[in-house]
Amino acid sequence: MRVVAKFGGTSLGNGDRVNRAADSITAAVENGHEVAVVASAMGSTTDFLLDEIQYEADEADRAEIVSMGERTSVRMLKGALSARGVNAVFLEPGSEDWPVITNEHGEVDVEETTRRAKVLAEQMHNDDVVPVITGFLAQDHAGNVTTLGRGGSDTSAVMLGKYMNADEVVIVTDVEGVMTGDPRVVEGARNVGEITVDELRNLSFRGAEVVAPSALTYKDSEMGVRVVHYQHGDIMTGGTNIEGEFENLIDLQEDKLACLTIAGRAIRNRPGILSELSTALADEDINIDAVSSGMDSITFYLNEDYAEEAETLLHDAVVDSETLSSITVADPFAVIRVTGGELQTEPGIVHRIVEPLAEDHINVQDVITSATSVAVFVDWENGEDALRLIQGVFDN
Repeated sequence: MRVVAKFGGTSLGNGDRVNRAADSITAAVENGHEVAVVASAMGSTTDFLLDEIQYEADEADRAEIVSMGERTSVRMLKGALSARGVNAVFLEPGSEDWPVITNEHGEVDVEETTRRAKVLAEQMHNDDVVPVITGFLAQDHAGNVTTLGRGGSDTSAVMLGKYMNADEVVIVTDVEGVMTGDPRVVEGARNVGEITVDELRNLSFRGAEVVAPSALTYKDSEMGVRVVHYQHGDIMTGGTNIEGEFENLIDLQEDKLACLTIAGRAIRNRPGILSELSTALADEDINIDAVSSGMDSITFYLNEDYAEEAETLLHDAVVDSETLSSITVADPFAVIRVTGGELQTEPGIVHRIVEPLAEDHINVQDVITSATSVAVFVDWENGEDALRLIQGVFDN
């Protein structure tokens, strides 16, 4: 089995943890697995180095300075592996076999990085070598050090796993996989055995520090990704499995939707109001397709067939409330959903999606976004045209 194991800064935070990491890698190698290692800077070294740059450093100097954290980590870990009899080598930008190459725009050169990653995989297989690779760092075609941005070590690991045809990427960190909640806040938080890339990416963009969202875009359905705690001591078992891959999809929902808007004074300041309204619908098995809200209104989108029944139910809630004023219903609406793993990393993506609709004089009724999707609501009669225009954005 070919594995890429990424060790985060906390998991390499001191000599004892470096030894623990080396023990787990050695055990995997002795059990016949091919292992490549991606190492972050030890502890908070990168933050320390950045804080100490008290002058106007250009990007090239800044990249060289912050690279020292990862450069130190790979030397420490390579030394610990060699002491255990493992045939390990460290790789950093400038090394002959360095794999991660970026272009003049600072973007990964997929073709060249893939070529180099495959050469490295062949060396692992033929020479029983364990490469220990600096995470976060890259190198441009001129040999200059570049970086992969926030969460770059995770990105290094999953990207290399993909291009090296690894069976699995293991993210070794300071959490016991993905938890049902923050164990520092909620009691009884437990490990989630499995989670999809879409679920995790939404959590990651909303504050869950498990796997960098940029890394998940490189995951495919054939390669496993797993998150384990460094104290577990075994990179081949345990933790949380991340399932599936991102699907890039643009589709027009077949069902006509109704738009029910409830107005009221300072609705956003009324605790529990959304729960009350949605529960009234749920009790009658009416599914809510989407929700949007403003300071003085809440809008539910649902199947047009249930609009009249839903209006009656929500009207009763309006009459019984001192906060709510009125309900109105409009239909039919169409929704076009754009789904993709890289949406949140594309500046101006919502503008790009809706701009051609404006140019074609199609009124956008609503836009609802998540970490992996953008939903655009238009009048039903404009649905097919809106779909065609949005598809054109991504065909270019």
